[in-house]
Amino acid sequence: MKLPTIFVNHGGGPLPLLGKQPDIVQHMKDILTHHLSPTNERPKSIIVISAHWETSLPIQITSSPHPTMYYDYNGFPAETYQYKYNAPGSPKLASKVQHLLQNNGIDCELNETRGYDHGVFVPLMIMYPEANIPIVCISMHSSLDVELNMKIGSSLAPLREDENEQVLIVGSGYTFHNLNAFFNPTKETICASVEFNTWLKETLLSYNKNDNKEDDEKEGSIMEKLKKWKLAPGANLCHPREEHLMPLFIVAAAAGIDCEDRTTTATKTTVKLIYNTTTTVKEKDSDASRSFLSDHALTGYSFW
Repeated sequence: MKLPTIFVNHGGGPLPLLGKQPDIVQHMKDILTHHLSPTNERPKSIIVISAHWETSLPIQITSSPHPTMYYDYNGFPAETYQYKYNAPGSPKLASKVQHLLQNNGIDCELNETRGYDHGVFVPLMIMYPEANIPIVCISMHSSLDVELNMKIGSSLAPLREDENEQVLIVGSGYTFHNLNAFFNPTKETICASVEFNTWLKETLLSYNKNDNKEDDEKEGSIMEKLKKWKLAPGANLCHPREEHLMPLFIVAAAAGIDCEDRTTTATKTTVKLIYNTTTTVKEKDSDASRSFLSDHALTGYSFW
C-alpha cells in the first residue's frame, strides 16, 4: 500500500523525550495509530527532511549504513546527550534518492558522515522505538527558497508511487518557530500563531476542493500561495526564519500538490489535518502554570 507523506511538529530539542511536551508526544504516536495506512503497515524505509539540516548545493543525502547521533542542542540534562537511536541507514535508498534528484536537475551528493539530528531521532524514537527501519536524511537548500525546496520534494514522488518501496517520507519541523516567543509568550505571539496556522490549514485543505487546473487558476495555485506565505497573517512573528516551515512544503511537493495535471487518479492528492491546536490554544500571559512551548498554535498534516 502506498504510504502518505507526513509533517510532524518535532518539539523543542529533546523535550518530548523528557516528558515536557505530552501533547507533542501524543501527536507523534497518533500518526501511527490514526494517520498511516488503514492496515497500519510498517514502512520498509523512512526518508526524513529535518528543519535542522540545510546546505547549499550540492544537496546532501545520508548514505552511511550506520549513522551516528548528532546532538544539535545545548543546555539540556546530561541524559539527553546519551540517547541512542540505532536505526540503520540505507546506502541503496540513498543512491536512488541521488539519482532522482539528479534527474530533476538538482545537484546532490552522498554524505557518509552526517548523523541523526534531533529533528530526526526525537520523533522516530517515539514513533518507531524499535529502531529497525532504515533511514535516509536529505538536507534542505539553505536559501529556503520555496520553489527550489519543493523541487527537492517533487523529485521524491516516484519513490512514493512505487508501492514496492513502501517509503514513508517525513518532514520534521514546527508550524510555529520563534525562539524568543517560546520563552516569552505574549498575547500578540499567541494570536499570530493562531492566525498563521489557520491560514496554513485553510490554504492546504482548500487543495482538496479544487479538482482541476481551471479552479487553481481562479483561486491561485497552491504553489503560488505557499510561495507567498510571508504575506499570511502572523507569518513573520511565527517564522522569523522559515527553516522549520520548509519541511512541510517539501513533503507536500513529494505527495504531488505542485503537480500541474490533477485530472488523473495518479496525480490526485488529498491533504489531511492530523494535528490542530488552533481552536484550543488559549490567549494567556506567561505565568508559572503554563506548559513549556504549549502556548502557541500548531498544525500537522498528511498528504495522500
